[in-house]
Amino acid sequence: MDYKDYYQVLGVTKKASEKEIKSAFRKLARKYHPDLNPNDQSAEDKFKEVNEAYEVLSDPEKRQKYDMLGANWHRYQQSGGGAGGYGGGFGGFGGQPGSGGVQFDFGDLNDLFGGMAGAGGAASGYSSFFDMFFNGMGNAQQGGPAGAGGPQMRTQRGQDITQDVEITLEEVANGSARTLQKNGRQITVKIPKGAKTGTKVRVKGEGQPGVNSPAGDLYLKVSVKRHRTFDRKDEHLYVDVPVDLYTAILGGEIKVPTLTGEVNLRIPAGTQNGRKMRLRGKGLPKLRKKDETGDLYATLNVALPENLTDAEKDLFEQLAALRQ
Repeated sequence: MDYKDYYQVLGVTKKASEKEIKSAFRKLARKYHPDLNPNDQSAEDKFKEVNEAYEVLSDPEKRQKYDMLGANWHRYQQSGGGAGGYGGGFGGFGGQPGSGGVQFDFGDLNDLFGGMAGAGGAASGYSSFFDMFFNGMGNAQQGGPAGAGGPQMRTQRGQDITQDVEITLEEVANGSARTLQKNGRQITVKIPKGAKTGTKVRVKGEGQPGVNSPAGDLYLKVSVKRHRTFDRKDEHLYVDVPVDLYTAILGGEIKVPTLTGEVNLRIPAGTQNGRKMRLRGKGLPKLRKKDETGDLYATLNVALPENLTDAEKDLFEQLAALRQ
């Protein structure tokens, strides 16, 4: 059996980073996807080969095993290694089923394959080289033979799909939803309150179709757009609020913005510049913790008066003399 150079398939070097491997895969998957190359068997074969290479090189454990194999392939063949097992120094690698964890990361399901993600043109299996090395030629397969020693039916769980979605801070506070197009139908996915950058929302069975096995899942990977007014740390919000000198000295009420509108905040006399004041419950909902909400912290920035008149300067001088 010929050795398959997965690095050459993706057009990267053996020192390529995960980011470089992912970028190369996305470019080739878009180029050779069968839905963009109808009735082109060579493109379909190339697409399957690209998926297989990414399945290995995107998984650190598989990549490590593959790199060890590549350095010892001829010795492995000479030692009698074959479809039934791994002899001659490779016994520790046999019988490990593939994870099927290839993921497509793109802004919209239509972006990569023109609305055909997960369509019939997707790769449905891997080469015998892959099966022999990572699946143990049947260890990950199921199905009974027609008779003694008969053929087995290959099974492969469908690949997961990951899609990036961006939400606003207001949507974090109130919850939101996204409607996606997949194979001519709409999928509405609810994004829970309190979601953070990096939160993943799983939609079971909406990934790539499996081979005699369940389909993979769709994951929405959330990123929260930076807000023009508030900073966020977990469920808490932070905001800078200007305070005039006279209110800071004498005390009084100021307006503080929140995600639901302005509220009045009473500050004590003699408030110092930079003081933080907490508004309980005016932050964000805690993710998957019903009825628990963070706080809003207002940092008070005391603004000094400008362009003083002579009379005002005299008054400040009198005040300074009294303080002395």
